[in-house]
Amino acid sequence: IAEVVSDVKERLPDLKPPPALDSPEQARFRLFDSITTFLKSASQKQPLVLVLDDLHWADTPSLLLLQFVARELGGARLLLVGTYRDMELSRQHPLAETLGELTRERLFQRVLLRGLSQQDVGRFIEVAAGVDPPSGLTEAVHTKTEGNPLFVTEVVRLLVQEGELTRESGPRDSWTVRIPEGVREVIGRRLNRLSQRCNETLTIASVIGREFTLAQLKPLIEDMSEDRLLEVLEEALSARVLEELPQAVGRYQFTHALIRETLIDELTLTRRVRLHARIAETLEEAYGDNAEAHAAELAHHFAEAEAVLGTEKLVRYSILAGERALTARSYEEALIHFRIGLQAKGISPASVQDVDNEQDAGLLFGLGQAQLASLGIQGISEAIAIMGRAFDYFVSNGMVAQAIEIAAYPLILLFGHRWGVTEMVSRALDLVRPGSIEEGRLLCSYGKALAYEEQDTRKAREVLDRGLLIARQKNNLALERTILVSSLDLDFIDQQWQELLEKSLRVVELASLADDPHVESRAGYRATIALCALGNPAMAESLSSRNLVLADRLHENRLQTTALFTHTVVSRLRGDWAAAREFSDRGLAVSPTDPRILIHRIGVEYELGEFGHGREFLDHLIHCMRMADTEPTLEYASVACVVPLVNRIDSIPDLFEVAEMAAEVVMSSNPPKHFDLIARSGKALMTVERRNVAESASQYDAIEFSRGLLFFVGMSFERMLGLLSQTMGKLDQAAQHFEDALAFCRKAGYRPELA
Repeated sequence: IAEVVSDVKERLPDLKPPPALDSPEQARFRLFDSITTFLKSASQKQPLVLVLDDLHWADTPSLLLLQFVARELGGARLLLVGTYRDMELSRQHPLAETLGELTRERLFQRVLLRGLSQQDVGRFIEVAAGVDPPSGLTEAVHTKTEGNPLFVTEVVRLLVQEGELTRESGPRDSWTVRIPEGVREVIGRRLNRLSQRCNETLTIASVIGREFTLAQLKPLIEDMSEDRLLEVLEEALSARVLEELPQAVGRYQFTHALIRETLIDELTLTRRVRLHARIAETLEEAYGDNAEAHAAELAHHFAEAEAVLGTEKLVRYSILAGERALTARSYEEALIHFRIGLQAKGISPASVQDVDNEQDAGLLFGLGQAQLASLGIQGISEAIAIMGRAFDYFVSNGMVAQAIEIAAYPLILLFGHRWGVTEMVSRALDLVRPGSIEEGRLLCSYGKALAYEEQDTRKAREVLDRGLLIARQKNNLALERTILVSSLDLDFIDQQWQELLEKSLRVVELASLADDPHVESRAGYRATIALCALGNPAMAESLSSRNLVLADRLHENRLQTTALFTHTVVSRLRGDWAAAREFSDRGLAVSPTDPRILIHRIGVEYELGEFGHGREFLDHLIHCMRMADTEPTLEYASVACVVPLVNRIDSIPDLFEVAEMAAEVVMSSNPPKHFDLIARSGKALMTVERRNVAESASQYDAIEFSRGLLFFVGMSFERMLGLLSQTMGKLDQAAQHFEDALAFCRKAGYRPELA
């Protein structure tokens, strides 16, 4: 918390900085988890109520933090109350997505605030005006406002200011309440009752922001003494246009955002720009050496005043604000700042032109980091290209440390996609001292790039082994953990199950000791898959349960889906179809198109004889495949194998052509080994169905290396090899495979496959 809340550092000056983490998502989790833990701990001493007003103004990082805290309320004496104006929300509004997420929490309750009743309106007038209102007035106000709280408030205040509501006011036969077309007009009437000097002062204050301080405002009003300025502000306070904020002397806030907006809208564009220019320069001077701490505020005003002040300081403060946002894990906010800085300099992120200076390179690197963290997979290609332009500049100008920082940055890579990471990291390796920690970091990135971009797992292993040696020589557990995680991917790609299991368990141990739940859950998933393949469902179930706990703690859909998938697999393999259905339902609720879960849900339904339901899930999987890219995706591989497997339970020859096509798409595109094995296994089962002797021999040779293991879809490879042997007429060989399959399934407790 001390990283983003300076008061904590002031209270605890000896506080050590937290250790660096490998990825933005880990850093943001640590920040959110720290804030949540702090609030929960504080609530143990005394119950807390946190009121978050005007959530429709909240930025995306704040809303993500709200979601995180809300999910942890079960064990805390903590109540969160949030208010928002629903008329501000569209389907695209960030708050709309947050409310959708919160709806899934059982502790979440929505209270719709409708118009006040006539009785409530009468009570409000009594409290606000200090008089017992006549029934006719109460009825008139309620009828005209329909109980809208904002309208009621503004109308009653206007009546008070005009002297209509006093104890001296005599009885009337009827009351006429004038309601303007919109609330801005009501606000305008209130503002018109203030002095001209007060309105001028409020107009300047409105350009500063919803909140402002006396120190910020005073230099902007040169012809007024401080005493006179305080008198003007007192006038606004009395009219309830402003309110004092309790946390600091001399800090004010407009009582409603619409009051500020009304004042701003009355300014001409030229006047508004010039006011922003004065505010920017005045605030910068006032902040002095502490200006960097207010970078976001200054960047806003310099951006609004760009036509007058130019771009130099706008760019400078945009960079500072973006870097501070990255530090605070506010990646969406950082994205905005870096984009504004680049736009001010006339630089297009999508361009391939060379970078001219260090400032431009810094902007591009910052934008790339923010884009990777906030846009996820959708922005990977563009983000890597952007960071590559910055990397080229730093290398060309001998700025080695900056170049290494980019090349070693933890990237998300996809199989077969060549985005130039391998070449970039290779160039960076030429810049570092052999055997250094920097080389170890780069070797980790290089090995991962070789595996994903070049699909050269042999060379990738050699590179990662060199990095692992450096990590152990330097006794750097964080680097060792990172390299081992990357090597897990290689073992999975190459189907090296025993090696994958041993390394995964080692990483789980290291990550648990370092309290790194992201790495622990990732390694735990790999270990669970290996244990299922090797026939140890008991240990797989234990790890899967731990992964589910971690996923719930991290509140990340991807991790929750993975944990629910492994639970589905273990339950199905043991024949606990009710549990398998439950876990798959939960997983598909989070990720409706996940092919891993769909495959096993299809298997469950057909194994139970629910062919209609099974076909619905199968058709959905085929639809997901058709919506995917025509590449060696898991969707294609899944269809290729699940169709012939289901056909052994309920004949579906109408789908064989689809399965053949899916298998060819995968096998003809130089896929990763595990994708090829899934598709090839489907091809093998189709070959058995068609009694093709020659093709059976070919498929047998291709998958024989997997004997003694369980296949991805829940079938033992020994049974598959037995079926191929039987098709070839090698009955003794087939019998041996079936005997081995029986022994494997008995020992593992895989009851449906044993049957």
